[in-house]
Amino acid sequence: MAKRAAKGTGTIRKRITTRNGKKYEWWEARYTAGYDPGTGKQIQRTITGKTQKEVAQKLKAATAAIDSGTYIAPSKQTVGEWLDTWADTYLGGVKPFTVASYKTQIKNHIKPAMGAVRLEALDTPTIQRFYNELGKERDGKPGLSPKTVKNIHGVLHKALQQAIAAGLIRYNPADACTLPRIEKADIHPLDELETKYFLAAIKGHEFETLYTVTLFTGMREGEILGLSWDCVNFTAGTVLIRQQLQKEKKKGGAYVLAPLKNDKPRSISPAPWVMDILRKHRAAQAAAQLRAGALWRNPDNLVFTNEIGGHLVAWTVTKKFKRIVAGIGRPDARFHDLRHSYAVAAIRSGDDIKTVQDNLGHATASFTLDVYGHVTDQMKQASAARMENYIKSVLDL
Repeated sequence: MAKRAAKGTGTIRKRITTRNGKKYEWWEARYTAGYDPGTGKQIQRTITGKTQKEVAQKLKAATAAIDSGTYIAPSKQTVGEWLDTWADTYLGGVKPFTVASYKTQIKNHIKPAMGAVRLEALDTPTIQRFYNELGKERDGKPGLSPKTVKNIHGVLHKALQQAIAAGLIRYNPADACTLPRIEKADIHPLDELETKYFLAAIKGHEFETLYTVTLFTGMREGEILGLSWDCVNFTAGTVLIRQQLQKEKKKGGAYVLAPLKNDKPRSISPAPWVMDILRKHRAAQAAAQLRAGALWRNPDNLVFTNEIGGHLVAWTVTKKFKRIVAGIGRPDARFHDLRHSYAVAAIRSGDDIKTVQDNLGHATASFTLDVYGHVTDQMKQASAARMENYIKSVLDL
């Protein structure tokens, strides 16, 4: 016989069935979750459990949620199904490269681990165990870095936030997770002597101008490869950085011009010597175009191209850079260290942090200080030493 729940909010009954000669027993509760707006009929929901007490507690929670207006109807949708819906439906205003990155994280990491879990059943401990496993070594291979784990968390957290907005879950179970600590990586810019050796080593190299301009402007690799002549103003002595050359993150992806990392174009004023180098490079490119004749194709008016006007390949530029720095005793140097070298040189030459921030395209001056704070600390120590010498000279008078 069915037992009526308190205040007419639902009924609880024991269910018994036999399958293949085996008896099965469980408890079931039915309650009214609302009314269909089209037909006006009651919407009935069912709760099941092993014991009467368990079902009664679930029923109480459901009816309390209905009364408070926080009730969310049970759904069989899985985490994987929702992630696919989210990635295909809710990322219309996100950059294509970012969408591709999100989908890669979902495909390679999140769905294999939790894709089959029901969305409404996903909880914090499950997600936390997933993050912990990502960082563990497996089959002799190191786990993912804390930065990568944080990126995966960012994707999952965004998707779950949208699930809340869509009325699919009540809260975000990823909120309470603890992420691994990200250690700030040391930077290794070229010092003055290494810079001198580097400039000597690239003399006459096919990428001499590209490497030199990068070293003395701090542009990112994608920014220097995507620089177009219409952004170089020789009269004003400025360079507008507004786009970057990137390869699509998919098999057989093409190179395309994409917005900047923070979507904010910036204008820099390189040293006149750098502008002279660019002026000479433009003349050399014009000569190359004449030699190529009908083969020349430079539809994006790029500053740095191959012999027939096509864009350069980032992998090739980096590979040849690595050969050069290995030859000067810096095999650890990365192409990005040219950007660090510029920033350190600018700070040491007297540029204020705000100027360096603007030239590098950092979002905030605090981020610039965080990356290059050690340089300003060294400058403070040098300043103290100079003041010490001055004090001693005054006392000796």
